Amino acid sequence: MTPVEDALRRLEQTEPEIRAWVRVDAAGARAAELGAPDGPLHGMPFGVKDIIDVAGLPTECGSPLRRGRVAAADAWLVDRLRRAGAVPLGKTVTTEFAYFQPGPTRNPHDPAHTPGGSSSGSAAAVAAGVVPLALGSQTAGSLTRPASFCGVAGYVAPVGAWSLRGFTGLSPSLDAPGLLTTRVSELATVIEAVDGTKAEDPDCVRLLEWHGTELADVDPAMLDAVRHTGRALHADSPEFPFSTAELAASHAVVMAYEAARTLADEARRPESLSSHLNELLTRGRETTDDEYGTALATARTARTAALALLTRVDAILGPAAPGPAPHGLDSTGTPVLSRPWQLLGLPVVTVPGHRDPHGMPLGLQLIGHPDRVSRLLGVARIVEGAGQ
Repeated sequence: MTPVEDALRRLEQTEPEIRAWVRVDAAGARAAELGAPDGPLHGMPFGVKDIIDVAGLPTECGSPLRRGRVAAADAWLVDRLRRAGAVPLGKTVTTEFAYFQPGPTRNPHDPAHTPGGSSSGSAAAVAAGVVPLALGSQTAGSLTRPASFCGVAGYVAPVGAWSLRGFTGLSPSLDAPGLLTTRVSELATVIEAVDGTKAEDPDCVRLLEWHGTELADVDPAMLDAVRHTGRALHADSPEFPFSTAELAASHAVVMAYEAARTLADEARRPESLSSHLNELLTRGRETTDDEYGTALATARTARTAALALLTRVDAILGPAAPGPAPHGLDSTGTPVLSRPWQLLGLPVVTVPGHRDPHGMPLGLQLIGHPDRVSRLLGVARIVEGAGQ
């Protein structure tokens, strides 16, 4: 059985309960598999978050306003993966315009729990074993959080490092593409295929252990996972030269201001948008230019300090979410623990491997320097090993 046929078989088994896919292109995937280049990802089927273009398939962004809009060309990231031999299987569920309104997807570890968002379907499709790779994006915590909730590995590229051609964005200063795989080692393989970055295994690991409790009520099991890993790798306590609370607040300002302008046309149809998105767009329209400029200035100053800090250590180790996936499907959880780092445009790896007492996944995040992704990936492999 070929990888594509195996993925289609697994999808047929899991999809009635998990509901991770918007559209499956079985015929297109079979044809693409036959003609796939003999690259490093030859024959690997992958899912594509439905804000990302795949030639010939609709990109509907979880909204009736985009229904039936067919992409004329592949997004940059899809094209790179095709050139490496990978095969798009179809489009995965996204929250509405990659914001908060949940889709139908359920967490494969317990369908009564959210998979997170906005890369809901991509994280669930990997966690359910349908595909070894899926594409996502992050503007706040849209990839890191579902990776943590679904127990998979995630990578958020540094803002601006990978092209967003063919992505439907929300906030140009914050949007970044990303990947979801089962393990960190698979992330490293795919990243090397995309841009040539090779994971570098360090002789010693230098980490700062951050708990995030100034931003959220972090679950004791999550704190235990961070502390256990920190002790195993001799992490130091951070003395940040910036306020993460101020950065989280600034992130919210930038996101609202830019979203209101990015989705200005859609905002003229408020009856076709969720209350979540209407509230964001209203807040963005009410944000002044001065408030926006102040938030960007805060980000610039803090980024300079963060980059200096991240030349002295390999990464910041912290919780990828406040705890396990919440019960219920009406919310995708809070992205607050990702907001400071996304504002700064830093690369993030979500490392799976821990569980809470009820068996639900807990992910750790590693925040690194944008010019040292090789090192970040090597450290992430070591952190993943420490969590086993």
